[in-house]
Amino acid sequence: MRTTATALCALLALMAAGTANAQQQCGGDLASWIAGVEAEASAQGVGQTGFSALEHAKLDQRVINRDRGQAVFTQTFAEFAGRMINSYRLQHGAANLKKYAGTFARAEREFGVPGPVIASFWALETDFGAVQGDFRTLDALTTLAHDCRRPEIFRPQLIALLKLIDQGTVPADVQGAWAGEIGQMQMLPTDYLEKGVDGDEDGRVDLRGSAPDAILTAANKLASLGWQAGQPWMEDVVVPDKLPWEQTGRVQKRPRSQWAGWGVTYREGKPLPADAMPAALVLPMGHKGPAFLVYDNYDIYLEWNKSLVYTLTAAHLAARLAGAPAFDPRNPEPGLAPEAMKLLQQKLADRGYDVGNIDGVLGAGTRDAVRQEQLRLGFPADGWPTPALLTNLQ
Repeated sequence: MRTTATALCALLALMAAGTANAQQQCGGDLASWIAGVEAEASAQGVGQTGFSALEHAKLDQRVINRDRGQAVFTQTFAEFAGRMINSYRLQHGAANLKKYAGTFARAEREFGVPGPVIASFWALETDFGAVQGDFRTLDALTTLAHDCRRPEIFRPQLIALLKLIDQGTVPADVQGAWAGEIGQMQMLPTDYLEKGVDGDEDGRVDLRGSAPDAILTAANKLASLGWQAGQPWMEDVVVPDKLPWEQTGRVQKRPRSQWAGWGVTYREGKPLPADAMPAALVLPMGHKGPAFLVYDNYDIYLEWNKSLVYTLTAAHLAARLAGAPAFDPRNPEPGLAPEAMKLLQQKLADRGYDVGNIDGVLGAGTRDAVRQEQLRLGFPADGWPTPALLTNLQ
């Protein structure tokens, strides 16, 4: 279909206006930029208390450094889970599930989310409230909203924080994580505003000092993301030596009966239920490494954090707190060090694949591209990049 000259001019004008608006949303003189934030916040009901706090906001280079250098996600699943699922978190998780049994029961009754699922996030985010972050939240969000990398994400969070300050819910100098999360469950300001629950019924939502408030708010958030009550989230499984590996991966759900038919079992050979429940087989370190069936509820973990390594760790910690044994690490093929991963990503990008940033992180785009190249080369298409794949990738 041909575009008329009038329509084309209108489209170009709209694109130019959008570009100008995007430029106004980030970067440039801080005082002028803050004035724009104040105008937007005022239109959303923020008052003088919030504005007074914003006048003292500063840019924090430490935040930019952290945003650009998240090297933790270059670790393999076994490395990350081995470090994060430790005896302290398992012991204190079990103790807190008992200590706050009534609150966890209320969370499952009202929101459908089991206690171990909430406790796993509580453990990984702050060690049950012990380590909530030492970044001044106002400065962190000002920095990330002013920065032009992701202003569309962080500008709304900054305005939500101003609302919390204006309401007296949090002090102007509240501290938290480098990316603006606050409290024992590390909630962003929009979640604090919209999902906050007064769990201890003292008339206020305090996600920093009140464990019941934090627990029930986390449950409310997970429920709002679509958590299905009474349904599984992830299970450690055993895979056979041969399987159509190209059918694996989180987004490729199949009836559980299909995985059973392909020879996937529970630990020690216990058969899977031959039912129609949708499940995907995730192999974070390839077909010779740990293997997990993940269900629709696992997708909710990825709404909390987009990293496969983090979410598998959180989901397995929840399973451990619910009584499951440690996962079977099996014997995976060696993976790639970060610099070799960057080389692989560049080779994949040169072949036309969208792998995102060349950063040495094995993300979803890189896994998908690896799987396609494994198919082409006749390797097991499990999405795990190995030195052999890198050598054969011309």
